[in-house]
Amino acid sequence: MNVPTTLLGLLEAEPSHGYELKRDYDAMFGGGRALPIGQVYGTLSRLERDGHIAIEGLVPGGGPDRKRYVITPTGVDRLEQWLGSPEQPDPHLQAVLFVKVVLALMSGRPAKAYLDAQRKTHLARMRELNALRMSDRLSTALLADYGLFHLDADLRWIELTSARLNQLKKEFAR
Repeated sequence: MNVPTTLLGLLEAEPSHGYELKRDYDAMFGGGRALPIGQVYGTLSRLERDGHIAIEGLVPGGGPDRKRYVITPTGVDRLEQWLGSPEQPDPHLQAVLFVKVVLALMSGRPAKAYLDAQRKTHLARMRELNALRMSDRLSTALLADYGLFHLDADLRWIELTSARLNQLKKEFAR
């Protein structure tokens, strides 16, 4: 999971305080594993340092003033670059693909185009693995099969998600 760009995507939807970002991240992408609050604020600090977000204002509270963060044009560029770049095929890729699809839908970006690009990347990797299957070594062939089976499952998920984009968009409309 790419926490910095996921937070940028959430901020693009609307300016937010750190605790709101944590709440939204946990609800949408946590899958039962909460994002540590220290990681949220550490990430926000680095994003601000790098010019990807800015403080829109301070709200006084019972403790320290709460900072309201907003994405900058540089942050939007980083988010668009990340969303548009296919991920390297990996057995644990589903969560990242899901995050990209949801953030694209929330922002009105072309989620289908991202899924199509990912499909092409997967198919290219499958061609590489199919070539490895012709190895004289059984262990190499079996490792290639392992990768192929995972990529096949990802491709089925990509197809299913592509077919349900309109339904999913309604679920994440703000």
